[in-house]
Amino acid sequence: MNTAFEVFAGLLILVSGFLSMAAGFGIVRFPDVLTRLHAATKPQVLGLATVLLAIFVRNPTWGVASTAVLIMVFQLLTQPMTAHMLGRSAYRTLHVRRDLLIEDDLGRDIAAHADD
Repeated sequence: MNTAFEVFAGLLILVSGFLSMAAGFGIVRFPDVLTRLHAATKPQVLGLATVLLAIFVRNPTWGVASTAVLIMVFQLLTQPMTAHMLGRSAYRTLHVRRDLLIEDDLGRDIAAHADD
């Protein structure tokens, strides 16, 4: 294997580690559930993408490429829905600091349909 590809794969792993570290700091530092959820999900998707790319750079075969693409597609399809459902659950169980919300669309919709 070419040394340049190995260095590039190592750099991608370092980027992934940095993104994971940033997510960890965000989870610890941010004040409420929604911002922590945002800090956990966004870098996680990018971190997984960089790890999968590093795996493909290290072992460039069709089997690895197809598996990496399948994993990434599944991640991109499920991660936004998971984050949405966790955020909605946190909101409905009153674990969200509403004073930090700029726009409260869910609260407005719940109040509008409370009479139904």
